[in-house]
Amino acid sequence: MDWTPIWLTLQLAAITTLILLIIGTPIAWWLARTRFVGKSVIESIVALPLVLPPTVLGFYLLILMGSQGWLGQLWLDWFGSPLVFSFTGLVVASVIYSFPFVVQPLKNAFEALGHLPLEAAATLRATPLDRFFTVIIPLTKHGFISAITLGFAHTLGEFGVVLMVGGNIPGKTQVLSIAIYDSVEALDYAQAHWLSAGLLGFSFLLLWMLNLLQGRWATKS
Repeated sequence: MDWTPIWLTLQLAAITTLILLIIGTPIAWWLARTRFVGKSVIESIVALPLVLPPTVLGFYLLILMGSQGWLGQLWLDWFGSPLVFSFTGLVVASVIYSFPFVVQPLKNAFEALGHLPLEAAATLRATPLDRFFTVIIPLTKHGFISAITLGFAHTLGEFGVVLMVGGNIPGKTQVLSIAIYDSVEALDYAQAHWLSAGLLGFSFLLLWMLNLLQGRWATKS
């Protein structure tokens, strides 16, 4: 049993989720708390990976990140190695593909927060950073937990985008979903069953725990 695809998948999901939390939190806050002309256009762009076929997104990312694309050329000039068919390329593609699964729960949580808790904290002379860590995060922790769970789980099951951008390089870009596809192609159904059942059980466990937490939050509210 080769555990490398499993380790790569977990590593990819963890790094992607962390990056999405860092860049997605301020974007979600901005979308939730501001009103401006063209906001619906920005929201549509953020949500686009939800409806766009993974192969379409993967194709354009391949062009953008390839040696002829501006991002791929810039990366090649800076680091001397191609962005596509690398683990870093998988991370970039996964961040874009899973972006709405992290931003949307955070945005909903920030919208439900309202203005009163922040105004009360401001009257106590709390700085914006203090307000974020002592007011916003505790009161919207359900949104953060949902964002982390959905972002992580969605990255685990990626196939089309990671195949287009990362290819199928064992030990480097062959994640779990691609390893399952390879096993089926090789008619190694025992291996495919083992990997698929593990991914199915783990994904179900994540969503089950999230639903339990949401039920408790709804009861308390």
